[in-house]
Amino acid sequence: MTAHRMLARRRAVRRPTVALAAAMSLGAGLAVAPLAASAHDGHGSHGHPHDRSLRVATYNLSLNRATEGELQADLATGDDPQARTVAEVIQRADPDVVLLNEFDYDAAHSSVDLFRENYLEVPHGGADPVRYRYAYTAPSNTGIPSGFDLNDDGTLGGDDAFGFGEFEGQYGMVVLSKYPIDTRNVRTFQHFLWKDMPGALLPDDPTTPEPADWYSPEELDVVRLSSKSHWDVPVRVSGRTVHVLASHPTPPTFDGAEDRNGRRNHDEIRFWADYVTPGKASRYVYDDEGRRGGLKPGERFVVLGDQNADPLDGDSVDAAIDQLLDHPRVTDPHPTSDGAVEAAALQGGANATHRGDPALDTADFADTAPGNLRADYVLPSKDLRVRDAGVFWPTRSDPLSRLTGTYPFPSSDHRLVWVDLRVG
Repeated sequence: MTAHRMLARRRAVRRPTVALAAAMSLGAGLAVAPLAASAHDGHGSHGHPHDRSLRVATYNLSLNRATEGELQADLATGDDPQARTVAEVIQRADPDVVLLNEFDYDAAHSSVDLFRENYLEVPHGGADPVRYRYAYTAPSNTGIPSGFDLNDDGTLGGDDAFGFGEFEGQYGMVVLSKYPIDTRNVRTFQHFLWKDMPGALLPDDPTTPEPADWYSPEELDVVRLSSKSHWDVPVRVSGRTVHVLASHPTPPTFDGAEDRNGRRNHDEIRFWADYVTPGKASRYVYDDEGRRGGLKPGERFVVLGDQNADPLDGDSVDAAIDQLLDHPRVTDPHPTSDGAVEAAALQGGANATHRGDPALDTADFADTAPGNLRADYVLPSKDLRVRDAGVFWPTRSDPLSRLTGTYPFPSSDHRLVWVDLRVG
């Protein structure tokens, strides 16, 4: 399928609780100061150095807040109900590396420290504490004013930022790791311009005869591809490097006939598909330091994040996520849960018309439209052997279902997705 083929079916509107963006303020990336070492670091139940086993997870935990500084205030108390719940989910899954989507960013990275110290390192609901000595966070595009009326509604607001957000830092991202992060070789792609992707699916104004003309030339000179950012975070696991490719593409909705968000979601996903393809396909890529190209042949990687795209259902451009699922260097572990199957059957609505296997769903969206979807992914390179995979979505009879619940959710409308890998 060509990059320009679009989804023919009518695109539904998701409820506002769907992940909109990950946001950070302008500036250089930050490696959060490591905590004091402990015997648990790098030796979690899934991180035994003898067999080079690694559990990698992604979790859109919806810890975004409505105002700047609100998340820091909540995390400082140690008794925020939602933070305690999502912390227990992480403790139960106990990943060695986890990407957190929708975690508000602050330049001093105090929120990351507060979440680790006041929540993850404190037992909840009988779960053991988990310690992540290493963390990485960096600026993103959400909430940063573009200076242009990008949605053409006659006013300037959060929807006209480089990525949706009411303040700089809303809907941020964090990578937590029990293994060392090679901060010197982290690459970020916050400033990469959408127009610089060859064959980009730039949005089209359907009221004019010119193609791909929703944005003016002046706007195209500033509009960035990433609605948040794309990060290549190298993690050192038992002497080997695994590139954690973290992102959170925009939801493919909240737009109009021009489909600017649907097309952007497609190309944000395509960025990683090109990046992991050595040679001509990734030659156009440049990072925020001006270095060009993607990964080299043989480099190990895991693509992580809420991609906001289901392979068969929902609102995304046709085959957007297939760019990764069908990539010759990528393995799809097909993580499943019994809880997702049960939820689709009980909730009905749009779920009854879905073509995809409900066992693969990772997000509990509105029953009327789009229904529950597979939105969150852990996709390793084929040189990382998959040992196991799953989605943290307990059935209603499981006592742990109190952590996921039903709308309004005690934690998040997304579920933690994990994959166990052999590194080597």
